Amino acid sequence: MEELPLIDQELLLERFPGKGGWTYVRFPEIAAGKPGYFGWQKVKGFIDSYEISKVTLMPMKKGVLFLAVKAAIRKEIKKQEGDRVRVCLYPDSDPKLEIANEDFIDCLKDEPAAWAAFQKLSSSKQEECFTWLLDTPILKNRIQRMADAITNLASGLPFHSSKR
Repeated sequence: MEELPLIDQELLLERFPGKGGWTYVRFPEIAAGKPGYFGWQKVKGFIDSYEISKVTLMPMKKGVLFLAVKAAIRKEIKKQEGDRVRVCLYPDSDPKLEIANEDFIDCLKDEPAAWAAFQKLSSSKQEECFTWLLDTPILKNRIQRMADAITNLASGLPFHSSKR
């Protein structure tokens, strides 16, 4: 049975304002469905002719999902902010789904105070944080640790603090 796409249409490449702002595609048509971590949804498919897999749709304000489009992809498809791209996405349900360090960094960047606090940590403390996040074999505990670490860092506490 052929899998139906979540979306298959031309969409606008947008950019978050400010230095270092991400270039992204917004998907107001895709319902959040079963929420993953913080409403994230893993997908695979194509942006123009560029094949993508194991990428994450993340929620913006009001639950609208978006996909960050990396510079390497934009360079390959010769598109930039303001251009339209053909996006065809399918759910990417990988049973071995893990939280990676990059996922944690992406979440930290969504919380400026937590991101600033994390950046001030020494590289050994940052590695200790990553190790602590992944130290439990139970995925929901990893997710909770990630949320706790972000909250703690944003509050000026150590990432693994249980005091709030």
